[in-house]
Amino acid sequence: MAELDDIRSFIAVVDAGGFGRAAQSLGVAKSIVSRRVSRLEEELGTRLLSRTTRGVAPTEAGLEFKGRSERILAELDEAREAVAQRAGGVAGRLRLAMPMTFGNRHVAPLLGEIAQLYPRLEIDVQASDRYVDLIGERFDAAIRIGSLKDSSLIARKIAPVHATVVGSPTYFARRGRPAIPADLNDHDCLLYSGMNDQDWVFRTGKRWITVRPPGRMRSDSGDTLLSWAVAGLGLTVLPTFIASDAIRSGAVEPILLDYPMPTRALYVVRPPGAYVPGKVRVLIDLLVERFGGTPYWDPCQMEAHQRGLRLDEPLSEQLTPAAAREHQAA
Repeated sequence: MAELDDIRSFIAVVDAGGFGRAAQSLGVAKSIVSRRVSRLEEELGTRLLSRTTRGVAPTEAGLEFKGRSERILAELDEAREAVAQRAGGVAGRLRLAMPMTFGNRHVAPLLGEIAQLYPRLEIDVQASDRYVDLIGERFDAAIRIGSLKDSSLIARKIAPVHATVVGSPTYFARRGRPAIPADLNDHDCLLYSGMNDQDWVFRTGKRWITVRPPGRMRSDSGDTLLSWAVAGLGLTVLPTFIASDAIRSGAVEPILLDYPMPTRALYVVRPPGAYVPGKVRVLIDLLVERFGGTPYWDPCQMEAHQRGLRLDEPLSEQLTPAAAREHQAA
């Protein structure tokens, strides 16, 4: 299937914007990619790429050839998958990107189940908090948490993601328990350095208030923040998918539940296109089955709902227009 390899190499060069990045995504030498594209251009009798000192760009003929080739390859993949399913299930290679902590804690066991169910399926996972380029790096899907940027990617919302302030019983015994968000200014706070915005946002009634808590300890790792909180070093904000086990064991306790924090969401995103490969479909179906509705990692949900809080509504639906502008400005 040398011709297909040539076509795939050409598409990878266009998507990546260069031969080096394309070679890296394909897992082959740069010289091999260059040779494949040159061979393809020679067979077609036309130039597909314009080469400059800053990189490469498709010619008009290259753009047309790329679009038609992508449709052909998609149909070929669909045909292969249909035959594979008749022969005994999903096959091929699933390349997935997932966030480090959430992925290792909650997704990795599911991928193990998928591997057992579909022995002909290869699974290649990148667990990192780096924001990957699905198309340029040729991922089949990615799991993302938070607010999605506008893009051509197809997103499926899986579950809400809640955050809460937690602290250990030893810390509360030593320093007391904050009753309102403003009390946090008098406490030791453990801060997440993975975001530029260091404000902690809470809802009170129909208003949103922000607190910028003081803190001398920072980390871009939720697990590190949790270990510091368990040790009684301060209070921190964590998503419940990280804090749930420690909350259940009593190592930390959620506080300020009368002042819920904004709700984010868990998504699966995939490259554009109406066709959903079976390997991606089984992943999405299992994620929805296990995480959909009220996720199992939300031990503080019952208490929050008993207090009449609306933790299941997304931030955009909870904010009034004025409050939304105030929050965005913050």
